[in-house]
Amino acid sequence: MIKALVIDDSAYNRVTITRMLEAHPNIKVIGTAVDGEDGIKQVLRMRPDVITLDLEMPVMDGFAFLRWVMANSPTPVIAVSSQASDRSVFKALELGALDFITKPGGRVSVRLGEIENGLVSKVLQIADLHIDNLARRAREEETKEAQAGLDSDQYRGGVELVVIGASTGGPPALQHLFESLPKLPIACVVAQHMPPAFTRLFAERVNRLSDYEVKEAQDGDVVTPGHVYIAPGGMQTEVRRNEAGLYLKVSSARTEDLYAPSVDTLFRSASEACGAGIIAVVLTGMGDDGSRSLPEVHKRGGKTIAESSLTAIISGMPTAAVKTGAVDEVVALSDIAHVIRRLCVGGS
Repeated sequence: MIKALVIDDSAYNRVTITRMLEAHPNIKVIGTAVDGEDGIKQVLRMRPDVITLDLEMPVMDGFAFLRWVMANSPTPVIAVSSQASDRSVFKALELGALDFITKPGGRVSVRLGEIENGLVSKVLQIADLHIDNLARRAREEETKEAQAGLDSDQYRGGVELVVIGASTGGPPALQHLFESLPKLPIACVVAQHMPPAFTRLFAERVNRLSDYEVKEAQDGDVVTPGHVYIAPGGMQTEVRRNEAGLYLKVSSARTEDLYAPSVDTLFRSASEACGAGIIAVVLTGMGDDGSRSLPEVHKRGGKTIAESSLTAIISGMPTAAVKTGAVDEVVALSDIAHVIRRLCVGGS
């Protein structure tokens, strides 16, 4: 039985979210709170397994609550945000929220029931959470050393493209990676499981923090060194090659696709287009997306990296990748940028 705490300043939202969660036999709502300050009292008294958290509240908002809970009583938190505050979810993820879901129609809406399946699914998946990793990442104040880019005589030309797959816990991990990765004469394409619209906002956010030019991928984009392309949510992104070089094919997801964007779709297409000239990286996430295509990448001579379970917030995806036997290196998140750089200067 998963014990849940619901924090929301709207009485309607508290009642509706409680009803949605308790409709599942394995979830029990053990308490509700009207703001972050009340939430702290409930956490100390009830010790919930998971918290659903409104971000915009009086007295103490969701961000202040997140700082407190990750420092004092690390607990999986799912941010429940209004669509009017889309950008706020990335701040919540950086502060330690496990995942997020948006309320349709505003802060208080009769359409709130539309999120039931997604919210219940996220709550049920918390068993895979490495809460120590979540708390550690949330409270660490990274001291990122400036890393020099590569001179033209240092780059040995073997790596053409880096492809990266991530799911739950991925946004802050990707932000860390691209803040740490020095400007290299390569391109990167990222498949991050995320709803439509949020991938564009996420690309804009990373673009402000990285030396790379970061954008949401569009159909027909020419893959250019020094650029990062974020696969759009709800679509499938593939790497193709023609006589002019690499470009992106962005198309509608099929009804049978489990993930959109799909890491396997991205990795498989990139391997076909680039052969040994790619580095494929699997970061934190639930499930096993990416594991089916990694053996193909490895067979063609591409390099493969999986995030270590010592740092992955959710170890499902990287663990599934390692089990294929097709992962060359398993490293902590803080070391992945260094490994990519090393491979680009010809290191083994």
